[in-house]
Amino acid sequence: MSAASSAVPEDQRRRPTLAITCGEPAGIGPEISIRAAWQLRAEVRSVLLGDAAFLAQTAQALDPAIALSALSLQAFRNSGLPNFPQDRLIVIDCPTSEPVVPGLLDARNGRAVLQTLDVAVQWALQGQFDAIVTAPLQKSTINDAGVPFTGHTEYLAERTATAHVVMMLAGGDAPHLRVALATTHLALKDVSAAITFDGLSRTLDIIHADLRDKFGIARPRILVTGLNPHAGENGYLGREEIDVISPALAAAKARGIDVAGPYPADTLFQHKYLEHADCVLAMYHDQGLPVLKFASFGQGVNITLGLPIIRTSVDHGTALDLAAQGLGRADHGSMVEAIRTAALMARAKNSL
Repeated sequence: MSAASSAVPEDQRRRPTLAITCGEPAGIGPEISIRAAWQLRAEVRSVLLGDAAFLAQTAQALDPAIALSALSLQAFRNSGLPNFPQDRLIVIDCPTSEPVVPGLLDARNGRAVLQTLDVAVQWALQGQFDAIVTAPLQKSTINDAGVPFTGHTEYLAERTATAHVVMMLAGGDAPHLRVALATTHLALKDVSAAITFDGLSRTLDIIHADLRDKFGIARPRILVTGLNPHAGENGYLGREEIDVISPALAAAKARGIDVAGPYPADTLFQHKYLEHADCVLAMYHDQGLPVLKFASFGQGVNITLGLPIIRTSVDHGTALDLAAQGLGRADHGSMVEAIRTAALMARAKNSL
């Protein structure tokens, strides 16, 4: 055991401390955060970040047995976290400006949502939290509050001064299926130009390092798709595989990364290939994610690789329509998997 791991208390290695940001308060985030954290209270020490009064109201309506202990942000900053009995969840109060109405967005509450992220990131960087788990938020609400915002991933990268991050999804129902993306939210016409030797090299380095250090996989094996049909058909259907992707893979192999490809995407996602792979790197969003979401929608986990902290999230949105219908209709399965994945990663990292 390394000196770093011996410095981590045994209970923290076994039962990591996770910050769970409850997301858009008018959506299903508060409900699924409470339900999942309560279900897993014996496995992790969950700290919910959101409007304490609204979370207490939600918990009481879900199940009177769910016990919350609220802590003001100032008290947390002054004294840190209290002891963690397994019979209650800790809440750090990040109050909304206006009362929350489920299903009804209010831009005046957008800054409170961002505050939960800022607190989680700040204290994860300082070691108070082993990982953060994010419930879905509404980008439009934050933008309407006057804060330019493109998404969790970009915001967390900015807050942690991280130049290059990688989006990876893992399947809850397909636990060995992990799909990372070389490009994320781009129009299809822009994808080819965005795939570069340097970009692929950084992406492969990040995937390799995080699978090793945050998942405990000693020698990760990465399979890579081509961009074009039939992986370019030897250049007849496009030259990206020849000019960019293959040279990047060769350079990665020279750095000691176990990587293979490029493979045609329409045949790569077969058991005979995936059973010996730790991750598939797809070239664009709708090339890799439909397969994973078909295999595990509602149980999938979004993981941001490359950050100095561990961050996982659910694979769905705010579901305002469900929130408007009342409690008990939302499926909290993806949040359960996001918490479990964050805990697994924290244990692997703490054991180094």
